[in-house]
Amino acid sequence: MHVLILGGTTEARTLAGLLHTGTDVRVTSSLAGRVASPRLPEGGVRIGGFGGVDGLVDWVREHGVDAVIDATHPFAERISFNAARAAATAHVPLLALRRPGWVPVAGDDWRSVASLQEAAGALDGLGDRVFLTTGRLGLAAFADRPEWFLVRSVDAPDAPMPVRTEVLLDRGPFTLEGERELLHRHRVDVLVTKDSGGAATAPKLTAAREAGVPVVVVRRPPVPEGIPVAATPQEAAAWALS
Repeated sequence: MHVLILGGTTEARTLAGLLHTGTDVRVTSSLAGRVASPRLPEGGVRIGGFGGVDGLVDWVREHGVDAVIDATHPFAERISFNAARAAATAHVPLLALRRPGWVPVAGDDWRSVASLQEAAGALDGLGDRVFLTTGRLGLAAFADRPEWFLVRSVDAPDAPMPVRTEVLLDRGPFTLEGERELLHRHRVDVLVTKDSGGAATAPKLTAAREAGVPVVVVRRPPVPEGIPVAATPQEAAAWALS
């Protein structure tokens, strides 16, 4: 059996390890190639795009893929919809692996928005110093904002970006102590993040709650209609082996 994992997330690496070790499943993980030095999973690995839906269909057929698991980032909307169309065309089953989203708790001051553009507009009146943790792409949405931005990403972000920007290159997981210190050192007034879910980057939310810092949260896009969803790599592995 050959399983194609559309990966790049911690959950995708865990899933590849579960299927590669102790089973007779052939695993190929596909990484988009947007990170300069990605953490490679166990099993086979390919890096780069497929060339759209038709390219993915051709690859699935050429390599005898029996099932596809979309374990990409919750905000990788294009590849998720391409995967849904390609799986239907190639007549192979598709599962989406999505870590649960974050849920506000008592003491949180969250502002939910649908896009980065809405997030930029939501900054009015929230303060002058913004901690932006939405990744290196999409900074153009904030390019015209007057605030000072601390932009944290794995790789250096692309222009355009806000004029008043300091870039912090770092990779999770992050600690609560470290996030507390960062908010204090940079005198952060507001945090902007995507609802990526998971524990690796969640400490910033706790630190913001403790400091009374409002959080602008970009809601994640929906999984394509009709695609079953697993919440953990273990559930996804069980699906592949069933």
